Amino acid sequence: MYPELLVLGPIVISSFGAMMVAAFLSCNYLLKKEMVNANLDEDLADELTTRAALGGIIGAKLYYIIENIPNGSLGDTYNGLINILIGLFTLNSNSISMGIQTIGAGLVFYGGLIGGTVAVTLYIKRENYKWFDIADWIAPYLALGHAIGRIGCFLVGDDYGKQCDYWYCIAFPNGLPPTIFPVFPTQLFEMTAYFLIFFYLRFKRKNEASSGNLIAKYLILVGISRFLIEFIRVNPKYLIGLSGAQLISFIMIIVGTLLLYKLNKK
Repeated sequence: MYPELLVLGPIVISSFGAMMVAAFLSCNYLLKKEMVNANLDEDLADELTTRAALGGIIGAKLYYIIENIPNGSLGDTYNGLINILIGLFTLNSNSISMGIQTIGAGLVFYGGLIGGTVAVTLYIKRENYKWFDIADWIAPYLALGHAIGRIGCFLVGDDYGKQCDYWYCIAFPNGLPPTIFPVFPTQLFEMTAYFLIFFYLRFKRKNEASSGNLIAKYLILVGISRFLIEFIRVNPKYLIGLSGAQLISFIMIIVGTLLLYKLNKK
């Protein structure tokens, strides 16, 4: 694989860091363009993506540390977050990439989803926006950012699945951790699912009758996708043979379904 895209002396651009930067910049650009077309303030897009990105990275790392105590390094996390914070506010992609590299590959998406939700919710509350309106704007780009991030996971050789012998299975001899045996490329499966969810939610934006429908559908579709893919991943099982990601996915599906029913009951 390609864990490092570019090395210039002490500066190392990791593939995962580059994809994280690409996810942030592309989501920010498309959301800003969409909001301008809807006669909304483009600065709102900058605020939302910046807070979602920063809160998401903090939440993702905290989730990882909690699951891997005492293996998590708080010192590296602190230094990495400082670099990311500087990069986000100065739009310096190198600083963001270096911060992500310092933090390491220990970023868990569902922790990021929780952290990003908290950060954006605090902003929504402070500015007196309607939560469902903002959530619907963000929903497609949560899926898009996740899809791009999974490309980084594939290039690094992280988050792969169980051993298999099908033609599409891939070995990651330099992965995290390395494997010389072919495994399910679950990063690509997730990437495909999330790209499809992004296009679906983006297409449905103008056709939804109730505010909140898009975020509800996001919860359902992403929850189902991750729940099913987890069966061929190697994450530890916690309850009735299900992984932590599957338990969270199940909650997402239930919450999304109840929300969709309540919003459209009339």
